[in-house]
Amino acid sequence: MQHSGGRIDLNDIEFDDWVARWLPRAWGPYARLCRLDRPIGTWLTLLPAVAALAQAAGGWPDLWRLAVFSLGALLMRGIGCTINDIFDRDIDKHVERTRYRPLTSGQLSLRQALWFLFAQLAVCASLLLAINPMSRWLAVALLPIVVIYPLCKRFTYWPQAVLGVCFNWGMLMAWSDTRNIVPLGAIAVYVGTILWQIGYDTIYAYIDVRDDRRLGLHSTALRFGDAGKRWIAGFYIATVALWAWGGHAVGMGWPYAAGMALIAAHLAWQLKKLDLNRPELGLGLFRANLWVGVMLVAASVAGGLAGA
Repeated sequence: MQHSGGRIDLNDIEFDDWVARWLPRAWGPYARLCRLDRPIGTWLTLLPAVAALAQAAGGWPDLWRLAVFSLGALLMRGIGCTINDIFDRDIDKHVERTRYRPLTSGQLSLRQALWFLFAQLAVCASLLLAINPMSRWLAVALLPIVVIYPLCKRFTYWPQAVLGVCFNWGMLMAWSDTRNIVPLGAIAVYVGTILWQIGYDTIYAYIDVRDDRRLGLHSTALRFGDAGKRWIAGFYIATVALWAWGGHAVGMGWPYAAGMALIAAHLAWQLKKLDLNRPELGLGLFRANLWVGVMLVAASVAGGLAGA
């Protein structure tokens, strides 16, 4: 976030980052299209899946499975972002945060973006060979949701909920691939993660409220309005409750409960810092959820080992 003439610039592209310094100029737009320049989204996709792998394994996840799921998270996040920018290429130019993205700024053509999308899908499809049949079917079932998500803000105030379903789908696959079953406790943790994402992505959505309202788009931030802080608090409370119960149901030991207490304290800190009248703070609070994911993984590994 840069300042220009005393005014806060909400543009989300950093023009002097590692992409600009280290990658060939022709590669840069593709890296930005799949958000390699902003890995926070990949981490927020991967960490819940790693936590689920740890819970399903009762401690340390299998290294090969961890590698497969890590690559899958990177690719699926890139695929989702590419599809999103393809659908939104005529909208993004009117939104302050997104006006310099590769498609809307003309750095890439639609044809180039589509070829890049197909290449990512092809690599991702190859990962299906590394997982079991139940997980393959779950992976195939995810794709239509990934395609639908970018369109949701045109007709529902809850696109963040659809994004939460997509982002955290790997948690279900982690259980299916490790145990060939997805128990009720694991589903509770998954639903809790969706609610967590609705909370933190609503914080992010407040950055775009002015542009979204002007363009006739929808988000949870517009739905909640001035009551957003209460709504986010409700989602965060439900998150911790579902994570705590779900972890207990799948056999997590006492360190998991300690991790839940730390996560609750961190989410309370986010709510204390949140100011809906200062949307420029939203990006920092959004990124702070990386630590929630790290704590969830640590609690799941330690809780699994203690519960074994």
